[in-house]
Amino acid sequence: MTESLFQRSALASGLVGQHEMAEAISQLREGADAPEAVSDDRLARKLIELGRLNSWQAARLREGRTSFMLGPYRIIGKIGEGTLGQVYQAEHSVMGRLVALKVLPPKHSTPAVIAAFTEVIRTHAQLDHAHLVRAYDAGHDRNAHFLVTEYVPGSDLRQMVRRQRHRRLEMQTAADIVCQAAEGLAYIHNRGLVHRDLKPTNLLVSSEGHAKISDLGLAGCFDAADQAEANEPRVIGSADYLAPEQFGDPDHPQAASDIYSLGCTLYYAVTGKVPFPGGTPLEKAQAHCERLPLHPRRLNPDLCDEFVEVIADMMAKDPRERVPSAEAVIERLK
Repeated sequence: MTESLFQRSALASGLVGQHEMAEAISQLREGADAPEAVSDDRLARKLIELGRLNSWQAARLREGRTSFMLGPYRIIGKIGEGTLGQVYQAEHSVMGRLVALKVLPPKHSTPAVIAAFTEVIRTHAQLDHAHLVRAYDAGHDRNAHFLVTEYVPGSDLRQMVRRQRHRRLEMQTAADIVCQAAEGLAYIHNRGLVHRDLKPTNLLVSSEGHAKISDLGLAGCFDAADQAEANEPRVIGSADYLAPEQFGDPDHPQAASDIYSLGCTLYYAVTGKVPFPGGTPLEKAQAHCERLPLHPRRLNPDLCDEFVEVIADMMAKDPRERVPSAEAVIERLK
């Protein structure tokens, strides 16, 4: 029987051996009315059932992909999109440790970005805190540059919020997660570092409720060429969680900006809405500078006055009027 593209790709990738392929085909032929006819769909499902592949790998093999390695890391599946671009779950081929693999998009792999990326990695490697995602390794393979971090089973805060019945978290749950994030922020702020892009997708929460901050400093790696071409002011960070001073002076980040972004994240956690929905990134940035968001109790009537005041003080337009530190955020929320 002539091998299909799927079969050739699976064998070439090393994910499936000749014996395993033959075993799967043999099992599919047993009792079949047309034993010679084994479709790729049935074969893929059988290999998944036998534990030889997962659904993500099977889909890539159907496309003819044969390479699932970056350096010593075997890619298992796609986790999602991060600040860097694609984020994958991977396994070290020797140690067997599960990790998150963050791959720099080819369009961003300029010498300047790679140099900034390398500097961020070196800084990240020196940090060790229970509420920060740890950096394990970094490297490049062919044209791909990548960062290897610990894999946090669970979800990010945005996914967690969207799974809730009312698309928002209870006040106590949100306060607990943000307090943990504030502990991680206090650690990096006390070392003179600023995250620059704190948002719900950069807060990972394990199934046990343990929160960790990811993508520290990565937003600053990328230039704003696209914005420059559009004749818009340069912005580093995500517009929905952007502190007003980041819009005006993105090259001089300060710890107070992280407090503002954490306040926006807390607002989102308990309301299920970003502070200024709709509009372009420029319009959102201007709203952060000039407008107040909808009162959070309009979206969640269960919030107490003290809690609303904490959000408001974290999101003060003037950095001098904000909650002064991550430690103070923890005390206020407690």
